[in-house]
Amino acid sequence: MDNDQVALITEQMRHALDLMRAGIDALQTQQSHDRQMSDQRLAALERTAADQEQRLRAATEGVTQYKVWAGLAGGGSSILSVLAMLRAFIGG
Repeated sequence: MDNDQVALITEQMRHALDLMRAGIDALQTQQSHDRQMSDQRLAALERTAADQEQRLRAATEGVTQYKVWAGLAGGGSSILSVLAMLRAFIGG
């Protein structure tokens, strides 16, 4: 092997090394981008889940309040019915 062939092989190896470094840099850039996108998606999903949980809690609270008021109203009307019946029997 003469010096020209050694220089050519050396240059080819440097070029191959540069291509590998460029590929690694591209992969790192893509990985960083994918990580950022995944973080954004995860944050959006967490916000959606928190919002959904808050809505469910509000709906449950509303239903509970409605049941309490409906029970009180039903109980109140039952008491008034009993009083009216007693008044009808006693007061004539």
